[in-house]
Amino acid sequence: MPAGYRPVCAPAHVSSWGPAWAGLIAASLPECVRLLCTPAYRQVLAQALGWHQAKRRTPPEARRCRHAQAPLLAPDSYASHATQAMTPDLSGTHNPNQNHLLAALLDAEFDRLAPQLELIPMPLGEVLYESGGQLRHVYFPTTAIVSLHYVLENGGSSEIAGVGNEGMLGISLFMGGNSTPSRAVVQTGGHGYRLSSAMLMDEFKRTGPVLRLLLRYTQALITQMAQTAACNRHHSLSQQLCRWLLFTLDRLPGNELTITHDLIASTLGVRREGVSEAASQLQTQGFIRYRRGHITVVDRAGLEGKACECYGVVKKELARLLCDVRQR
Repeated sequence: MPAGYRPVCAPAHVSSWGPAWAGLIAASLPECVRLLCTPAYRQVLAQALGWHQAKRRTPPEARRCRHAQAPLLAPDSYASHATQAMTPDLSGTHNPNQNHLLAALLDAEFDRLAPQLELIPMPLGEVLYESGGQLRHVYFPTTAIVSLHYVLENGGSSEIAGVGNEGMLGISLFMGGNSTPSRAVVQTGGHGYRLSSAMLMDEFKRTGPVLRLLLRYTQALITQMAQTAACNRHHSLSQQLCRWLLFTLDRLPGNELTITHDLIASTLGVRREGVSEAASQLQTQGFIRYRRGHITVVDRAGLEGKACECYGVVKKELARLLCDVRQR
């Protein structure tokens, strides 16, 4: 090392930068500069350079991005939420009757449709259909929850309705439009069944029990959309969050949700900071408990009391429309 040369950092400091930064810096230093360093410096830089070169040889799909747990707000980025976007295991026990609409079919109708129902995984972030796309299948979620988003020209979006085991996706098919301006994105990973559009339309044209059942459900879904629009306009973010949490819980077997504040903010069409503040208030009041990526409802009755009337309106309308339907 030249006389009078004083290093800016000690070797320990270089190590503390982390392998990514140290490796990048080591790779950018000319060989002549590295030779001027002390043996201790050269050892640290050699280790960092080796890590950097090994990382470059690793296939991109095998690398683990340290930002994988920070999903973006755009619906397309849901799949980047690596801790949740795993393909569900199909080895478990699944039954079409886990979907309430399929379970409400009479035996004759169910027996005609059952052989055509295809069990599929619905991983978090999967887009089941895009705005304006032609519907080739309709979907009956069982353990998954799907969010219907309206996407604006500037890329912003918000949820207009949610569909879980109580319903189906693809009502525009039998309503005559055959497409919809909304986008369907899996909000909670799980499973569901899909049926070809042609098969459903054949059954719908029989003008029997299937037609009456699906039209009733369509009215309930329209009620949910209308109530969501009113809620977003007139109620506080805290009330909207309570409504959304309750609807999600109704579609899950337990009281814990695996979702981040970023995804909730994208769903509600609000800023993440607002969701974090509202969630913090609910936790202080003892209604929920949350940690990164997980929200547990500990006082459902209290949460219902905190929510606006929109949750009750939609739930009562669905119960009214399907009150005489027997589940298989």
